[in-house]
Amino acid sequence: MTRSSRSYDWGFPRWRGYGSSRETTKVRLCDREGCDRPGDRPAPKSPNSNERWYFCEEHAGEYNRNWNYFEGLTAEEAAAREARERREASGFEQARHYGWGGPGDGSRSRDELNALKALELEDDADFEAIKKAWRRLAKENHPDVKPGDAAAAVRFQSIQAAFEILRQAEERRPR
Repeated sequence: MTRSSRSYDWGFPRWRGYGSSRETTKVRLCDREGCDRPGDRPAPKSPNSNERWYFCEEHAGEYNRNWNYFEGLTAEEAAAREARERREASGFEQARHYGWGGPGDGSRSRDELNALKALELEDDADFEAIKKAWRRLAKENHPDVKPGDAAAAVRFQSIQAAFEILRQAEERRPR
């Protein structure tokens, strides 16, 4: 049987992914002695140096466990650098719980809004109102109160999951 030399890269749809080619790709191996896995995680060889080691995931974790970010700095310099970096990154930390945009004022993630809906609450409910609604709905739908009612059991599980999501979100919020 003869091999076809026809390329499938013409017209639409493309049969191969964009950027793919027929040439071999060069894979860099892990720089750890004796490791033959791909080294796709760069790690600095020394502070303030552009040179990098390239490790696999396991060896990158091992390397980073022993990495001292503040090596060579005095206690004052280390504290100043930590404060500066916390200040520069604090916007990201404060926005971490927002998640992707959705309805609401942006203070709650989509999962939190869905949990509030499961507890029959408004988007701006505080945690005390969440606890009260959780207790009320849990008492109404508990399997001991409604034995044999499968719908109530499913509703009880969804109430429990919703409360757990909102409790964890409340713990993550800055005080």
